[in-house]
Amino acid sequence: MADQALGAAVVGTGFGCLTHVRALRAAGFTVGALVGRDPDKTDKRARKFEIPLATTSLTEALAAPGIDAVAVATPPLTHAPIALEAVAAGKHVICEKPFARDAAEARTMLDAAEQAGVVHFLGTEFRWATAQELTRRIVADGAIGEPRMATYLLHMPLLADPAAEVPDWWSDAAQGGGWLGAYASHVVDQVRSTLGEFEGVSASLPLVADHDWTAEDSYTVHFRLRSGAQGIMQASAGDWGPPAVLMRIAGTKGTTWAEGDAVYLATARGTEQVSVPADLVPVPPDPPPGDLMVTAYDLLHASGIDLEPYTRLAATFRDRILGRDIPKDPPPATFADGVAGMEVLDAIRRSAAERQWVPVSP
Repeated sequence: MADQALGAAVVGTGFGCLTHVRALRAAGFTVGALVGRDPDKTDKRARKFEIPLATTSLTEALAAPGIDAVAVATPPLTHAPIALEAVAAGKHVICEKPFARDAAEARTMLDAAEQAGVVHFLGTEFRWATAQELTRRIVADGAIGEPRMATYLLHMPLLADPAAEVPDWWSDAAQGGGWLGAYASHVVDQVRSTLGEFEGVSASLPLVADHDWTAEDSYTVHFRLRSGAQGIMQASAGDWGPPAVLMRIAGTKGTTWAEGDAVYLATARGTEQVSVPADLVPVPPDPPPGDLMVTAYDLLHASGIDLEPYTRLAATFRDRILGRDIPKDPPPATFADGVAGMEVLDAIRRSAAERQWVPVSP
């Protein structure tokens, strides 16, 4: 298979077209099928991206000639049935986050993929983002000593307007959504890949904006890791005003933080901007077509900053399928990481509901 061209089906006409189709092609895949719920929308977007098969049937897409892999870019409540059907057909899978509705469902997906012997990746593209991966390497190299405290902060007015249109799953807790699933799943993965596993959490899940939702648009999570490090994750998409972003990790010998793609290190010797290695040099964003920007969710991806890291993820996925050696840094996230991440999200939701400290399953 080392020289075989790989074909992919993309399931999902939103983020699937905004990023997955473009990233897979940039990584050398042929996108042979697009699967969506709305026949008209699916057909129009398939024609726009020159994808030969537009269908509402996953079964039809899996049976199409030359389909080796499936990218799942649909609401989280649909991930399990789609991924399970794909791996049962022997297809390799990239599945978006949040991985599932809960950890129990996530484990069924991991078990099925392992039993099928297929390559399974989680859509945590920001493991390939310049600042996140460079920070991970700084911590791993011991430049800040033993990590003791971490802060992950994001405030933005994306959903502050009550009229902001979002996918159904974002507003419905029963569908595994909310800002916790939409955004914190990335941060949880960043904490895990940079600092290690969670021991426990204390959380609240407020709704800041005046929305008639059952899911949150904000979260505050105090956490402790098995290493003893502790920290806070806080984010809101429902507050007016300029965006506020902070990623900072303090250790026994120093502190590191990011400002955009620039990463800094402060120690007793002073403060320096850390040089970016060749494999992490940022690439200018490549925005998706403007006519695809419909909802607030679409606008979240309007800058195109996720395309390059997703292309790197897709290239790693390709090489793993083809049996090629892949770099050890960054380590790609698999369905096993999807399970671990869902265990953290489950604990956060339980903590918010019970208003108490909740341990994360080992």
